Amino acid sequence: MTQVKGLCIMDVDGTLIAEEVIDLLGREAGCEEEISQITRQAMRGELDFERSLRERVALLKGLPISVFDRVFKSIHLSQNVQKFISILQNKGILVGLVSGGFSPIVERLAESLGISYFSANQLEVKDGFLTGKLVGDIVTAQVKQAILEKWRKELGLSKERTIAIGDGANDLLMLKSAGHGIAFCAKEVVKAEIACHVDTRDLLEVLYQIEFLD
Repeated sequence: MTQVKGLCIMDVDGTLIAEEVIDLLGREAGCEEEISQITRQAMRGELDFERSLRERVALLKGLPISVFDRVFKSIHLSQNVQKFISILQNKGILVGLVSGGFSPIVERLAESLGISYFSANQLEVKDGFLTGKLVGDIVTAQVKQAILEKWRKELGLSKERTIAIGDGANDLLMLKSAGHGIAFCAKEVVKAEIACHVDTRDLLEVLYQIEFLD
C-alpha cells in the first residue's frame, strides 16, 4: 500500500466473528453458562469491563494452551469479512483489529486476513497452562479509543478518514471517536447512542455507510 487514505478499526468478538471467544473458552473449562452470563452483562454495559474480564479469566485457570487450536477452529467469521477487508485495503484504507479478547486468537485472525495492526489482551501462561490471570494493560473501552487515536495520528489522518466498527458497550468510546462509527449487530445500549446501524451480519453492508470510499 503506497499511501494510506483512511483507517478502519474493527472489534473482534461479536463483530469480526460471530462468537465471544471467552464463552468458548468457558465451554472448554466447564463453566460456559457462568461466563456467558457475565459476558452478556458486560457487553450491555451493566458491569465494569475490566473487573468482569478478570473474573471470567480466573475461571479459565488450568486450561492447556492447546485449547486455542480447538477454539480457533470453532469460530465463524461474519459474512464477507475477507472481501470487505480486501476492498478497503485496495482503496488505501488500513484495517486494524482492537479486541477485548485474547492475543492467541486475534493474532491468528489478523494473520489469516492479511491484517498487520492489532491489539488484544495477553493471558498469563505457566508450564503450558493458563494461570487465570492477565498480563499487561487490559484493552478496555478507554484503551480502544486511545489506540484508534494513536494509530490515526501515526498515519497522519484526520478524524473524518477513520472508521470504527463494534457491537458492545466497550466499543462505544471508540465508535464515538471515529469519523464513521458503525454499530454492527450491536447491543441495544450501543444502538441507542450510535446513529449508524448495520443489523445484518454481512460486512459488505458497512460499505454503504462510509462516505469517503469513492
